[in-house]
Amino acid sequence: MTRIVRASLHEEVVGRLREMIVEGELPPGDRLNERALCELFGISRTPLREALKVLASEGLVVLLPNRGARVTKLTRRDIEDMFQVMGSLEALSGELACERISDAAIEEVRALHYEMLAHYARRDLRNYFKLNEAIHRAILAAADNPVLSGMYQSLAGRIRRVRFIANMSRERWDEAVREHERILEALSRRDGAGLARLLREHLEHKCEVVVASDVIEAGEVSAPERRAPTPTLPRWAGEGA
Repeated sequence: MTRIVRASLHEEVVGRLREMIVEGELPPGDRLNERALCELFGISRTPLREALKVLASEGLVVLLPNRGARVTKLTRRDIEDMFQVMGSLEALSGELACERISDAAIEEVRALHYEMLAHYARRDLRNYFKLNEAIHRAILAAADNPVLSGMYQSLAGRIRRVRFIANMSRERWDEAVREHERILEALSRRDGAGLARLLREHLEHKCEVVVASDVIEAGEVSAPERRAPTPTLPRWAGEGA
């Protein structure tokens, strides 16, 4: 990993640490070694500790008095609660987006959707996830509500973290694509109520995948084996369509 040299040091440190947690490089329950992280990033402890405060506010780390910090563990109840709230936020973003989105923005979402389908056809789960998230962010942006965006972003990293390390079956992936087809259709019609319902159901199904996955162990999100920061791909992912 390269050393941090950009002027926006605070945002860069927060972003790097968030990525390491979300992608499993820093697993749940891990005690964070401040000295090692400072050496890795080429920074002093002050910006590192400021970044940890931000991540603690996002629920990604727990600050331990006089003992540093550790990556937050999540229980099944935590996950279900988060997806329940995120489902409501996504539903509201869908309603507002249908009221406010421009024709050009709809076409941008459509383009993202087709790019996502290309990754789906190649069974490229990693890049499929990236486009999937971009579509949800585009709908949120079209809602044009800063308060909603702030609440959404406060949960987005934690949701992405558990989805990133959870396996998804081929059948569930196929169904998720069909759900996205219906989401695009509802957005194109500016059917706010219909889109809200579809987005809420979509999040409920995502929650079911995570809860059924082996990332939950003994009531907590288990720490994956230390590895390069890539999602846990099913054996069939990467096969030709």
